[in-house]
Order: sequence, then C-alpha cells, then structure tokens
Amino acid sequence: MKTNIYTTKKLEKFVKKLVRNDGEPEGKSHTLLGDWNAALFYVDRKKCLLFTNKKTKYNVILSNVKASDLSSISEMFKNAFYSQLIYDGIISTYDHIKSLTGDLVFRPTDNDRSTLGFQNHSLANWDWWRDKYVTLEKMPMRELTGRINNVPIKLIKSYKMDDYTYASIEMKKLIQE
Repeated sequence: MKTNIYTTKKLEKFVKKLVRNDGEPEGKSHTLLGDWNAALFYVDRKKCLLFTNKKTKYNVILSNVKASDLSSISEMFKNAFYSQLIYDGIISTYDHIKSLTGDLVFRPTDNDRSTLGFQNHSLANWDWWRDKYVTLEKMPMRELTGRINNVPIKLIKSYKMDDYTYASIEMKKLIQE
C-alpha cells in the first residue's frame, strides 16, 4: 500500500530527493486514509512540516526537521501521526496505523486549492495560539495540533449548521471503519 503526499512548492524544494516525478500516480492512494498534502513552515527559523489529510482535514505537525532527517521522514510521520491520534483520543494500535499509512510517496504539488487553503487557515490559527510560547522547544506541539484538529470545519458544501464537524471526529470515523 502507498500513501501519496502532495507537497507544496516550498516543501518540494526542501525534499527534492524524495519527490517522485514518475508521471501521474496510478489512481489515488491505495490506503483507507487516502491522500495527504504537506507544507513547510518556519518557527524560530526551524523547519516544520504540516501534513493534512484530504478526506478528513486532520493535521499532523513535525517540528524541527533537518535535511539529515529526510531519510527517516516516513517513520517520523508515522510516529507523530500515532502520538497525535492518542492525544486526540483516537485509540488504535501502532501496527494498525502503520498498515493504514503504508509506504509514503512524496509527489509534486497537485494544486488542491481546498486543502492548501485549509492548511493556510490552520497555520494562521496555529500562529495565533503559539504566540504565548517563546521558543519552539517550549511549545506543546500535540496540544497545539490538537487545537487545530478540534476547530469546527465543514467538509461538504451546504448551508446547514448540522454539517459542521471536527477533523478529529472525522479521522476517528475513518480509522474505525
């Protein structure tokens, strides 16, 4: 199984050795979780990665990523994803999460405006919440990411208030299928 991670242009420059340009992927991801988008942002001049699931808008943040970490980025993502799930109260085994994600395949940007806009909005919220912490080392990353995952969102276009949901609830539904 493979999970496609579509990178932003800025992130593509940072992880250019990992990005596969072998044409279009054969369909969408072969995993239950579907495709993800990833973006690069900076905190205290340190690189951080924001991963957003396209189906559920669930977020995972990797902080203080260095070029030397890129060889183990897959394991770093799976560990961060698993610990974020635990923090958000979504209980599953690590082996189950590992099987759901499969192999990560980094792809060039797919220009998914909906997900990219959601990521920009999430980062704006995140910046606002993190202002009370002075340095990256003092930031409770799981708590801040958990806040992003528990902001009301709307995944379908409608005008009903009942259609609002939370990314953490949608991810819990998806994992428990």
